Amino acid sequence: MHPVLIVVDNPHDWKAYSPSDKVISVQDYLSHDEQFKLPNTHVINLCRSYKYLTNGYYCSLLAEARNHKVIPSVRSINDLSNKSLYSLDIGNLNQILEKLLHDRRIGGNSQTMKLFFGNPDIPQLENLGRQIFELFASPILIVTLKRRERWIIDSIKPGALNSLNEHEEDLFAAALERFNASVWRKPRSRKKSRYDLAILADPDEKLPPSDKSALKKFVSIGKQMGINAELITKKDYSRLAEYDALFIRETTAINNHTYRFAKRAESEGMVVLDDPQSILRCTNKIFLADLLSTNGVPTPKTLILSKDLQKEDQERAIETLGYPMVIKIPDGSFSRGVVKVENEQELKQHLDELFKQSALVLAQAYSFTDYDWRIGMLNKKPIFSCQYFMTRGHWQIYKHSKGGKVVSGGFRTLPLHETPKKVLDVASRAANLIGDGLYGVDVKQFGDTAMVIEVNDNPNVDSGVEDLYLKDDLYRIILEEFIRRLERKRNGI
Repeated sequence: MHPVLIVVDNPHDWKAYSPSDKVISVQDYLSHDEQFKLPNTHVINLCRSYKYLTNGYYCSLLAEARNHKVIPSVRSINDLSNKSLYSLDIGNLNQILEKLLHDRRIGGNSQTMKLFFGNPDIPQLENLGRQIFELFASPILIVTLKRRERWIIDSIKPGALNSLNEHEEDLFAAALERFNASVWRKPRSRKKSRYDLAILADPDEKLPPSDKSALKKFVSIGKQMGINAELITKKDYSRLAEYDALFIRETTAINNHTYRFAKRAESEGMVVLDDPQSILRCTNKIFLADLLSTNGVPTPKTLILSKDLQKEDQERAIETLGYPMVIKIPDGSFSRGVVKVENEQELKQHLDELFKQSALVLAQAYSFTDYDWRIGMLNKKPIFSCQYFMTRGHWQIYKHSKGGKVVSGGFRTLPLHETPKKVLDVASRAANLIGDGLYGVDVKQFGDTAMVIEVNDNPNVDSGVEDLYLKDDLYRIILEEFIRRLERKRNGI
């Protein structure tokens, strides 16, 4: 468990709470005492002021210089120091605020909310408080809300521990305990781990990239390897900096929390799979199509259709690709947003529907195969090989019914040495254009020709499927890559 320090201006500021050897004065922390320079320390800066060149400012500044994880960071302090800076980030938050307060009877046109590690003293604004904290992580924030034509966030300022009343002190103590329970609770007896790994997963996701058995494997095998792997959810965003690395095992998207987690982990200097750039590149099929084409990677004949040129592009697709053809929205997954069309009427109908979701749509020549190859890539090397078979009576691996039921075809897991070299070669060429993360490359094989369909940034690693040949070794290979990257980072390589 990482060392934790709570820094205050004056020990008297802590008088309302239980004594702890974790609580030190800012003068002690700013001293040259070696005990306050231990690596991987987490610092909670509770100084009364974070203004430029005050002790509170220097506390966060020196924490970052010492490679300590500190809240608030210097970036948060600077952002909150100038309304013109943070006002750029709160446009979406004002929309959330208006929805939360629109139908509520609140007297007056002004309201003050205090946040304690993102937990508000106004319960109905919990969602808003959490999102403000994600943008400006600070132990205490004072948020002023004003009603003009609609409710808006007028200001966000750091608060001070010594200014809290008794009720607020109780709220602060509870929030601090939730934020970092290790300060108050004796950690469970366990073998000391070299590293802490957060595995982001959604227990309610219908088609997760790893099933529950596989997630348990990552945790148990990680323990054997000296990695303390813990499952986290999107609610644990504020705790992310407690870990050394992040492994995303949810379906990723640019417009949801998975990308925010990846960005936050990267900014904290953590090892993260998959990284934000890989998510950006893989989740948009338009980008992938252009990238693969530009670099000469074989793919089915592909066109990019524009909503603004729908009629002309529709005619071009018919002339170039013929029927049947496949049309796709750029950010679909698990066969969602992918349609096979057999004639002009179907093409127009489905383009009308897909253009409501995206200004650009992908069109590809259709060729049926009994299965698609899925080659798992990690650090620019193949690690597993599967054949995913089409659902019976359907042209895709996954068949989605209107009632929400999903049916998938069978699979066959093969050793790499039994996988055609041309399939491995084209998969490697495609994945290496993205980066050195964990990818799943979908490949169709037609006789002597292998073509890349797409590259996925968080490929399935399911118990009894992708691990069928390598078994526990597949999990070890992935976890060993985390260790390799963490060791390189520790050694400054």
